[in-house]
Amino acid sequence: MTGVINLAEKLRGIPEPWMPHLLARVDGHEVKLVRIHGEFVWHKHPDADEMFLVVEGAFRMEFRDRVVPLAQGEMIVVPAGTEHRPVADTECAVLLFERAGVVNTGDAAPGALTRTGTPEL
Repeated sequence: MTGVINLAEKLRGIPEPWMPHLLARVDGHEVKLVRIHGEFVWHKHPDADEMFLVVEGAFRMEFRDRVVPLAQGEMIVVPAGTEHRPVADTECAVLLFERAGVVNTGDAAPGALTRTGTPEL
């Protein structure tokens, strides 16, 4: 992909929370945009880091030993093997950066929030 990617425009194309959409590929990684609202499942990615950048709104990243609040313009990297879950009390937009092929629910049993394959915007 080449050219400008307008995040606000792309965000309008995401119909519901917890459904990441692919924006770009970068050296074996994927840049995704997702709306989040409510609680995600506890999970970890044994062999993959994840980066979360808040585009709109705010959410908190819960870890078993602490909670990290994140506001618009802030980001966090969750290291491989770290159990976590994002939680948003109101709808929030997040840019994700992760290795291609990472399943969003990690090691958690497949469920309603598990997405296999990432639709492109």
